Amino acid sequence: MDLHRSSTIILLILSILSPATLSMRYELLSGHTKCISEEIHANAMSVGKYSIVNPHEDHPLPASHKITVKVTSPQGTAYHEADGVSTGQFSLTAVETGDYITCISAVDHKPETMLTIDFDWRTGVHSKDWPSVAKRSQVENMESEVKKLFDTVTSIHDEMFYLRDREEEMHELNISTNSKMAWLSFLSLGVCLSVAGLQFWHLKTFFEKKKLI
Repeated sequence: MDLHRSSTIILLILSILSPATLSMRYELLSGHTKCISEEIHANAMSVGKYSIVNPHEDHPLPASHKITVKVTSPQGTAYHEADGVSTGQFSLTAVETGDYITCISAVDHKPETMLTIDFDWRTGVHSKDWPSVAKRSQVENMESEVKKLFDTVTSIHDEMFYLRDREEEMHELNISTNSKMAWLSFLSLGVCLSVAGLQFWHLKTFFEKKKLI
């Protein structure tokens, strides 16, 4: 195994073992929309939750604080839709690899209101709520850790196959491109030789007419 492939596998393992979560808090004005994308591989599980932060914790959430949420696949298939809510969650298992998009829209309200949104999105092995899976006994805790490690190894295995398929696709693309460039080079050479031949014939005819040769 060469150094480049070894480095790729090491980086892949580190990227999977690192927290693959998207957690943020942002502000959204009434009548506006914010979309967030996440690249998810086929057959990977993904979960998310969202909520509006109550500006006054001692009082109920104002009626103006409502959002519409939609989660779609790369092909536009809707996996989750919620209208006029203040909090919610979603889960999905990707059927195709690509960018999945979550769009959160603040309900239009006059006068305009600024909403604060909490959003958390987890994918792959990190989508599982391991603290709730773990039990109190030591044996069950060890079992939980083994399950987590198994899921991590499975994710690494899937990522390696995904990278291998991408590498094969790029290799085939390079071969196809090189073949087309070779044909283009031969065609260009043929055109140049044809033009040179025509020029030579033209000059020879010209000189013969002028009786220079």
